Amino acid sequence: MSTNPPTLRPDLAPRARITDAPRPGQPVIGMVSLGCPKALVDSERILTRLRAEGYAISPDYAGAEAVIVNTCGFLDSAKAESLEAIGEALAENGRVIVTGCLGAEPDYITGAHPSVLAVTGPHQYEQVLDAVHVAVPPDPHPFIDLLPATGVSLTPRHYSYLKISEGCNHKCKFCIIPDMRGRLVSRPAHAVIREAEKLVEAGVRELLVISQDTSAYGVDIKHAEDRGHRAHITDLARDLGSLGAWVRLHYVYPYPHVRDLIPLMAESHANGGGVLPYLDIPFQHAHPDVLKRMARPAASAKTLDEIAAWRAICPDITLRSTFIVGYPGETESEFQYLLDWMDEAQLDRIGCFQYENVDGARSNALPDHVPDEVKQDRWDRFMQKAQAISEAKLQAKVGTTCQVIVDSIDGEGATCRTKSDAPEIDGNLFIDEGFEGLNPGDIVTVEVDEASDYDLWGRLL
Repeated sequence: MSTNPPTLRPDLAPRARITDAPRPGQPVIGMVSLGCPKALVDSERILTRLRAEGYAISPDYAGAEAVIVNTCGFLDSAKAESLEAIGEALAENGRVIVTGCLGAEPDYITGAHPSVLAVTGPHQYEQVLDAVHVAVPPDPHPFIDLLPATGVSLTPRHYSYLKISEGCNHKCKFCIIPDMRGRLVSRPAHAVIREAEKLVEAGVRELLVISQDTSAYGVDIKHAEDRGHRAHITDLARDLGSLGAWVRLHYVYPYPHVRDLIPLMAESHANGGGVLPYLDIPFQHAHPDVLKRMARPAASAKTLDEIAAWRAICPDITLRSTFIVGYPGETESEFQYLLDWMDEAQLDRIGCFQYENVDGARSNALPDHVPDEVKQDRWDRFMQKAQAISEAKLQAKVGTTCQVIVDSIDGEGATCRTKSDAPEIDGNLFIDEGFEGLNPGDIVTVEVDEASDYDLWGRLL
């Protein structure tokens, strides 16, 4: 079992998992899903539609009659990774359909790979299906190709991502996601709840709520109420928390109304489930001048006061965030301000990017870009600070008891997560004795008996 590396990118989804074997003669489509959990949900929706039409799904290129590559366009390095994946799929299979965020720039893709069969943008499900139909006609068998009630899932069956909206209304200068995915479009609350109910009925023990801006959920539809459910994040969290599964909130901007979520977390934590005491908040920086240059919506927020208020209501809350170092114009004193802020904030889970230009981002035109060697130095110093904070916080958990959810089991032990840990981006808790009777999805109580910089070890109680 490996421990969590400190350089783990905070924008990646878990590796897609596909286990179904095709029936004889069934048309097979391969899927490569890159980027964030929001893209993974898009992949699940595409595959669910294909599965309903009689296609089998392959986790790689072998045996597939065509391959869909769901791309990421968040950073230039992510774009390069997407182009590399497309090239690999072309070399291994030859018949490739491209979709996802990078698909919003079709000329960029076809300029590098002119032989791709089709290019579609993010959440353009119908166009992807049309391209698949042309490349590989469907051949459904009405008595065999039955679709699971929850659709096709690319995550382990005990947890699932639950996307509540598309797009974003912010205009952060370093980000082109609104250009690729459009403005905020919230799903009706009753539709979100129905999907969540079906997932829980099928055995999902943890719902990971995702969007581009979870705090803004429902703003575009004026927090409409329909069939007993209101499209507001506080109401939605309360409704989801009543279903019996863990509910984890990601990508929450620190608007004032976020404080209304914290009592729900405190209550749920006391009762053992529901809305987890966990907030994933993309602060990105702390210095007000840097935030202003970023055009961040939280530029004037007194974030330390908010954090103190959250902890006063729910002392056990876990706070995760991501930051950008080396943003254009960032001075040494502004970076030191961020480090000092970190000392005060004492966030529990921290990820960090070095700033990169992204084609189309307004930040490219800002003056005083930071040299690469300075960005690397600041990233190293930032991560050293983050690691020290993480190590101290985890050492303080030794001797305490907590609930964990089992993710996987091998010959060495069980890999689990506490309520403080989201899949892939946070740490793990390992059980290396008495784990033989455990199964993925079990929620058990352990006593923590060892800690490292990012992970814990525990024994079953």
